[in-house]
Amino acid sequence: MLDQTTRDLVKATAPILKEHGVTLTRHFYARMFTHNPELKPIFNQGHQQAGAQQQALAMAVAAYAEHIENPSMLAPVLTLVANKHASLGIRPEHYPIVGKHLLASIREVLGEAATDALIDAWAAAYGQLADLLIAQEKSLYEQAASQPNGWSGWRGFKVKRKVQESDEITSLHLTPADGGGTVHYQPGQYTSVRVFVPALGIMQPRQYSLSAAPGGSSLRISVKREAEQDGSPAGMVSNLLHDQIQVGDVIELAPPMGEFVLHEDRDTPVVLLSAGVGITPMLAMLDHLIYQGSQREIHFLHACRHGGVHAFREHVANLTAEHPRLRSVVHYEFPRAQDRMGQDFHHEGRIDKAALSRAALPADADCYLCGPEPFMQAQRAHLLELGVAAERIHVEAFGTGGVAA
Repeated sequence: MLDQTTRDLVKATAPILKEHGVTLTRHFYARMFTHNPELKPIFNQGHQQAGAQQQALAMAVAAYAEHIENPSMLAPVLTLVANKHASLGIRPEHYPIVGKHLLASIREVLGEAATDALIDAWAAAYGQLADLLIAQEKSLYEQAASQPNGWSGWRGFKVKRKVQESDEITSLHLTPADGGGTVHYQPGQYTSVRVFVPALGIMQPRQYSLSAAPGGSSLRISVKREAEQDGSPAGMVSNLLHDQIQVGDVIELAPPMGEFVLHEDRDTPVVLLSAGVGITPMLAMLDHLIYQGSQREIHFLHACRHGGVHAFREHVANLTAEHPRLRSVVHYEFPRAQDRMGQDFHHEGRIDKAALSRAALPADADCYLCGPEPFMQAQRAHLLELGVAAERIHVEAFGTGGVAA
């Protein structure tokens, strides 16, 4: 437990971190990668170049300083971070390295304001935070390794099939290269994929939702092709999976992780609300509910630009036709001439509050949201305005960001 003096010193830096946090975290990452380049393969270099990782860390450090009096306020964030860390293979021995460079960066960026007392306070605070995350990650590693067909770390998977789902999304069906069975996971979870990126000269991990119900003979990820911009590596892994990885190739996977999962202990109606490639975890939830014979009422709402990028259209339409407890509504923002209203899609334009109201969603439903961050922020606000309780709104944010509560 941190003493009051330590907590006061750390909390006093919160305003500074909010204002200058990105400068600090940019300096931190540059410093760490210079002195410990062996850590580069753990971190998403696309997010590094775009600045997303620096922004996310700055927000997290500022939030920790602000809530140092009551770290339990950050429990949901710590759970999310622990899952991300476990999916990337971050281990206890990495924390002293990160801590050393974080404290050095605080001193170097803040200059005279970084007194010895402040550095000592942050060292203690970082130690407390590290202990909390290490304990959670230890539990996640043990759970992943102890279940049937489970493992810890990275495991080779062979590409059994590649299926083009839309102009942008391709599915990879993956089976263990060692001949073992597939692991069970919770609908909504993701796996980390690790491949060698020649342009960077290092292995790179990316996280993809498992897009099929658990219990099959293979794992399926459905990957959106991300356009590279000005040489940014943001789309390097997705493009490599689309263009270079072929049937029969082996890629490395981490065990399924993630706290954004279907609550199976409830009999409430389910609303699955997605945009673009955010459809992927929703498919796992939808298929699982259908295959398990669930009697829960299901509302499946999806938005995309047009029919060319609408993945899994026939699959969802067929399920809707076969199961009376499932209703699906599709929005195209910019329908093409060949897109058929009433067959391919139901409404033109984005999903807004009026669209949600028109869908007559049950007030007691559990609502699951996945898509671009602005989409989820807007939908969460709409649902709250329509009377859905905050604790019944569950969100998954791709990448390094999150959705404000």
